[in-house]
Amino acid sequence: MLRTGLLLLGCLLSLQVAAIEPAELVSGAREQIGVTLSYDPAYRRIGYPGGDVPMQTGVCTDVVIRALRLQGLDLQKAVHEDMAANFSAYPKQWGLKRPDRNIDHRRVPNLMTWFRRQGMALPVVREADAYRAGDIVTWDLGRGQTHIGIVSDRLSAAGEPLILHNIGAGTREEAILFRFPITGHYRFTPG
Repeated sequence: MLRTGLLLLGCLLSLQVAAIEPAELVSGAREQIGVTLSYDPAYRRIGYPGGDVPMQTGVCTDVVIRALRLQGLDLQKAVHEDMAANFSAYPKQWGLKRPDRNIDHRRVPNLMTWFRRQGMALPVVREADAYRAGDIVTWDLGRGQTHIGIVSDRLSAAGEPLILHNIGAGTREEAILFRFPITGHYRFTPG
């Protein structure tokens, strides 16, 4: 019975992931510009499901979380449920013994794992035209710091896709795609 329930949950989640519209994902991230004005990585207890830190602050993952939530995909719930069922598949760098629904979805390595487990991973390349609006990209900033953002539908003067992200001063739309080593490239594909 439990296995049947988990299989059904996986099918429903696959339908939800397939329903993500890239243009709406970009729009949902862009709506955070001028609203999310700071960067605050503090651990906070938040509601579940649908929990969030105050809208005026957040971290890079919150840009992605909020944009997807506008389309009905709650990464807090999705990541927590997958981690609860498959904890060994997720990174162990925080010393946790079990999932923590307050923070797990706000950690880039966990999102990378979740996206990969959903079949969303694409090759990492240095060609600008490989990155489409609505794609999600992760980077290694050095010294153990990771970053995540959403590819915009706008280009820089040099033809590089802009990125919607929060790297320290609130949500911005900037040309940073190739500024740091890319560690992941993910795309929602229609089902």
